[in-house]
Amino acid sequence: MQPSPIKCLTQELLDEVAASSRSNPRGRQNYNFHDDLSEKVQRFVNVLQMGTYVRPHRHLRAPEVNGFEFFVVIQGEVGILILNEDGQILRSFRVSATGPTRAVELPEGTIHTLVALAADTVILEFKEGPYEVAADKDFLPDFPAEGTEAARELVGIWEAEFK
Repeated sequence: MQPSPIKCLTQELLDEVAASSRSNPRGRQNYNFHDDLSEKVQRFVNVLQMGTYVRPHRHLRAPEVNGFEFFVVIQGEVGILILNEDGQILRSFRVSATGPTRAVELPEGTIHTLVALAADTVILEFKEGPYEVAADKDFLPDFPAEGTEAARELVGIWEAEFK
């Protein structure tokens, strides 16, 4: 049996993923450290650019899976907004690679969104797998789809929460 390769999180890798995120129409890009989507622990970096829109959602997983989501900011700064089912902001967190809060763990069922507060913001994320595309996110239905003018306006409103 071949041993698994050693994987390193380097600044060079972050710079490559950041460059991809800048050219991605969504304004963000993931790089997975897990090899396939069936692994028990999903671990990846997510590079966000300012203006990216993360549609509010929650994670509702099968009973045998812990639906937590753990965010560690290792470069830049992000705003995490916790919402109720009507989309009203209940709480906000400023999470920064250099600030007093550097990581946040959200329990399963927490409705949330993110806004990048600095260019090339890098989040290291951990979730329990396996990843199921169709069931990973439960989106709030009253929020606009990605790529719309309404979504861009909403990002501006959310960014203002952190000014």
